[in-house]
Amino acid sequence: MLDNLTQRLAKVVKTMRGEARLTETNTAEMLREVRLALLEADVALPAVREFIAKVKEKAVGEEVIGSLTPGQALVGVVQRELASLMGADLGPEASQLNFATQPPAIILMAGLQGAGKTTTVGKLAKYLRENKKKKVLTVSADVYRPAAIGQLQTVTEQVGADFFPSQPTDKPVDIALAALDYAKRHFHDVLIIDTAGRLGIDEAMMQEIRAVHAAVKPIETLFVVDAMLGQDAINTAKAFSDALPLTGIVLTKLDGDSRGGAALSVRHITGKPIKFAGVAEKLDGLEAFDPSRMANRILGMGDILALVEEAKKGVDVAAAQDLAHKIKGGGKFDLNDFKAQLGQMKKMGGLSSLLDKLPAQMQQAAGNANMDQAEKQVRRMEGIINSMTMQERSKPELIKASRKRRIATGAGVQVQEVNRMLAQFEQMQSMMKKLKGGGMMKMMRGMKNMMPGMR
Repeated sequence: MLDNLTQRLAKVVKTMRGEARLTETNTAEMLREVRLALLEADVALPAVREFIAKVKEKAVGEEVIGSLTPGQALVGVVQRELASLMGADLGPEASQLNFATQPPAIILMAGLQGAGKTTTVGKLAKYLRENKKKKVLTVSADVYRPAAIGQLQTVTEQVGADFFPSQPTDKPVDIALAALDYAKRHFHDVLIIDTAGRLGIDEAMMQEIRAVHAAVKPIETLFVVDAMLGQDAINTAKAFSDALPLTGIVLTKLDGDSRGGAALSVRHITGKPIKFAGVAEKLDGLEAFDPSRMANRILGMGDILALVEEAKKGVDVAAAQDLAHKIKGGGKFDLNDFKAQLGQMKKMGGLSSLLDKLPAQMQQAAGNANMDQAEKQVRRMEGIINSMTMQERSKPELIKASRKRRIATGAGVQVQEVNRMLAQFEQMQSMMKKLKGGGMMKMMRGMKNMMPGMR
């Protein structure tokens, strides 16, 4: 997201050196770069003007302390104002969903067709079930789009939530009220209502969603907007904000857009907090939005907290402890362990997802790696290990020429691929021996050579 801004700021940080105070003169060029990057990222002009004015006001006169360069000091100001623009000034509670009501808490989803509302309902149901331990019911009040009801039923079943059936012949208000009655009788904590989206804003659509809102009085009314809409997101956001008492925003398809200006524009236009961001197509690809952490990612500082959270979700702690005990106790790191490590990495979102959350300097250290190719290589390595017998996995030294040919045939690869995978395994095995002896830094330095596609 906002890759262009990240690159421009990194360039200016390098050029701004050697002054003890930020002045209008030494910040002018960098602010110009920031302004251009924001406009190129499709951020609304009023939001850009206000942002630049605030950064200039806070920056001029600020002391450059310690080991910072003027460029780094200015990036600090930009980071704080960027976080503020995305809602940090509203406080941490603003981005949380409100459940302070008699159950069920009703969440009404609004937005244009194609914004990803229905998929987002499924993602949100999964998020609430797994992270908030809520019993969730979903219902579709979209009686216009073919297969909309069936689509919501499918995604709801996939995430393990409950679904209330409706018919295209029903009226949206009647659907919402019937679902609410069902949710009350079956003790659901949350009812999520998916509403109809149109290809454009029209008065009939707005009247309909206002009627649904008036009938069920939701505690949360979330505006779902496609981050790739660019300038069009501004008009859409204004129309929905005028028609409904919105409580928050869900940005979708952030993973598919390097501009991402909608994140800044929509928050500025509506004045409402961004509560969630859709960061992947999979049903677990929904993140609670944190303005400060998103500002860090935009500025190339990475999102280490998100990386830690991914690790907590993806890593099997018991398995990791068992491996650590095994290595410390003198046990050998074998191909079963190697395959388990590859699996843990995939659970954390794969190489590209991990790299995206690292600071820019660490991303550059990975070179111009082809992440898609690297992830294909990881899958190929798993396939090779799956073609081995259990004895070969636990005793890799048994794998000689004839066994390599059999394994290659089983995995559908050349023998050279098997040799390459075994060489990478041996590197990892060597690192594990160093870890046993406390050589953590040596192991970290060796990781770059071990990872496929990252050389």
